Amino acid sequence: MALSKKRKVVNTKVDKKKEYPLKDASSLIKELNCTKFDSSVDLHIRLGVDPKKADQQVRGTVSLPHGTGKVKKVLVLCNPDKEAEAKKSGADFVGLDDYIKKIEGGWVDVDVIIATPAVMPKIGKLGKVLGPRNLMPNPKTGTVTNDIVAAVNEVKGGKIAFKVDKDGIVHASIGRVSFPAKNIAENSSELIQTILKLKPSSTKGTYLKGISMASTMSPSITVDTKSFSN
Repeated sequence: MALSKKRKVVNTKVDKKKEYPLKDASSLIKELNCTKFDSSVDLHIRLGVDPKKADQQVRGTVSLPHGTGKVKKVLVLCNPDKEAEAKKSGADFVGLDDYIKKIEGGWVDVDVIIATPAVMPKIGKLGKVLGPRNLMPNPKTGTVTNDIVAAVNEVKGGKIAFKVDKDGIVHASIGRVSFPAKNIAENSSELIQTILKLKPSSTKGTYLKGISMASTMSPSITVDTKSFSN
């Protein structure tokens, strides 16, 4: 695919052989935006784990101090006695049977699904649809709970879920290019430190193998991992 003149200029601003300190990468990423919209800023963190082993499946949640810059659409699946509470909490969609049918039909126009423990037996069959999209409610990510208000507030406030993929990489959106560089760096650091705390005891060798930062359609920046405890 032919590169635009703007993208060619942007490419010259990144030294592919250099590992940038997180602070510098967070400033540089703001100069690399090739889009006319407020692009997302993503981190791609390569870990020294074997995702095929159950005890090395790194996954969890983190509340980014400055949010993601995106208003997330939340669906709460619950019984009628919890619907009023869910609606009051700020959930965008609330219900059960009707939404189960919609999801079975292919509807997944939400960013996060929260469910109460009581309805999990009903929505277990949705795993084939929601699992690949990382939307299946899970107690480990705080999306299966009776405290709907707290769960919705956390998601709306910048809580994100992450998990390592089959190649040993965690992909996560940590902000927007319009964020101050300081906020991008602090959000990035919060995610990285959380992942470091989840290091499986069975892993050997280097755990944090590489970090790259990129915005939508921008070249990636290699972040120096030496400043983080390994």
